[in-house]
Amino acid sequence: MVGKGKFLGKRTDLAWLRGVIAAVPIVLGYLPVGFAFGVLAQKAGLSIFHTLLMSVVVFAGSAQLIAVGLFAANLAPISIILTTFIVNLRHLLFSAAIFPHIAEWRKGELAGFAYELTDETFALHTTRFQMQAVEKGEAFAINLTSHLAWIIGSGLGAMTGHLVAEVEPFGLDYVLPAMFIALLVMQIKQNSEVWAAVMGGLASVALSLLGLAQWHVIIGTVIGAAFGAWIGLWKKA
Repeated sequence: MVGKGKFLGKRTDLAWLRGVIAAVPIVLGYLPVGFAFGVLAQKAGLSIFHTLLMSVVVFAGSAQLIAVGLFAANLAPISIILTTFIVNLRHLLFSAAIFPHIAEWRKGELAGFAYELTDETFALHTTRFQMQAVEKGEAFAINLTSHLAWIIGSGLGAMTGHLVAEVEPFGLDYVLPAMFIALLVMQIKQNSEVWAAVMGGLASVALSLLGLAQWHVIIGTVIGAAFGAWIGLWKKA
């Protein structure tokens, strides 16, 4: 029993280490983007404590950036809450898509996992769950490592925000798209997926140029997914 316990302990440690290593690409994106959020939060009047609290409790990059903008515009708290709630509704779809792979987990584990599920971790989890059986420790290590990177980045930004005049010259606005491109490449396994990604990207850019600034990403995604599905059916015909 003692020997078996030691073996399981080593397996658990290795699972956590694999999760930490797998999360490195996300960490490289979260640190600079979190820093940018911290800078913007500081300039909007949020204290270091409240900036860190938002990164701990909310942990949603796009929603946090939007919330900071609304806070700077002195909008009512209920408006900020409702806006971030709507922006984060997509997380319900993320959880539903991941659930079949973790259905046997306990409710507390499911809640903890869903709490730290983001766009980037969802993309990484989806790829890993499809490729192999992922241990709990590995999955939680990915989430916790990513979350910690976001907290550190936002904290550094909040503490040094007064030293940064503008974040745009640093090119931090390109970090998230670059990270999504890297995660996309990891998920592509066949030509139809390449064409779906290209079509979705082209549609999104075209719609943006036509003036659909608020909807071009969502509509482009639907067009890309539909095109990919059509290719799949065409190959089977």
